[in-house]
Amino acid sequence: MDANMKSSERSVAGGSGSAPRSLMMRLGDTYARSDSRHLRGAPASVATCPISAAGGGPGNQAHIASLIWTLIRTDFKVRYHGTLGGFVWALLKPVSVFVVLLTVFSLIFVPADPHYRPNLILGLFLWEFFAEGTKLGLVSLFAKGYLLTKTRFPRWIVVATSTSNALITLLVFTIAILLYLGWVGRFPNATRLLLFIGYEIEMWMIVLGFSLSMSVLYPRYRDLNHLWDAISQAGFFVAPIVFPIQILPESLHPYLYLWPPTPVIEFARQVLMQGTIPSLEANLLLLLATLSILAVGIVVFHRHAPRAAEHL
Repeated sequence: MDANMKSSERSVAGGSGSAPRSLMMRLGDTYARSDSRHLRGAPASVATCPISAAGGGPGNQAHIASLIWTLIRTDFKVRYHGTLGGFVWALLKPVSVFVVLLTVFSLIFVPADPHYRPNLILGLFLWEFFAEGTKLGLVSLFAKGYLLTKTRFPRWIVVATSTSNALITLLVFTIAILLYLGWVGRFPNATRLLLFIGYEIEMWMIVLGFSLSMSVLYPRYRDLNHLWDAISQAGFFVAPIVFPIQILPESLHPYLYLWPPTPVIEFARQVLMQGTIPSLEANLLLLLATLSILAVGIVVFHRHAPRAAEHL
């Protein structure tokens, strides 16, 4: 009975049906068979090494690269298995939210902020990437527990690749928004474009840091999923997505910037929509905060990953 309950919870966490689950099971069988060829005799740390390829040899690196690509491809197929709209649904969610919010708040904020519409859609897509990436990353190890028990490989790969669908959606949006800016004659120069791409990378690093730390704690503390849902819902209104940050007193701005998505969203808006560049000090502080979050995630993952399988 306990096994059936765990299977049900894992199905809910992974958000997949029987057919996609069978696909993932076959993936685990495939790598279990190839594992003996690539990782035979590898040390125990191979299974839990947080950020380095096991063994470091060309054969192991090729095996890990193949595993990463297979997990990304399989997660994409699993998510949109049996749907008619497929990948379009991933884009429709933030677009539909944008339409609703714009209808409600346009009369309030548009007269005061001429960039409100593009700022809103940009903020929504960046937030959607953060919210979806951390949600999937949190349950990634638990959802793929059957894969972890079949073969030995660095477990961080499962966490990192769990954000691939959200990353693909963000990439498609980035291309679309750049094409739009080019069409209206507001395409950013090279410096601002590189900064924008850098902010997106920093957002991914923040997502990865949160995901690494929470993924190894979730199998033991199942309430973490509900707690993070509540934090994310509150965080949506803490980050200046719906409202321009300028409407708040400047004395409150430092507190809003403590929430990691806030500086990424604001800086991305400045370089892409407003044509300005944040100060060097502000960029360095964001980079320091990003690296700190990622470092904490790596440390927590490295500490708890060896025992995570006991709770799967």
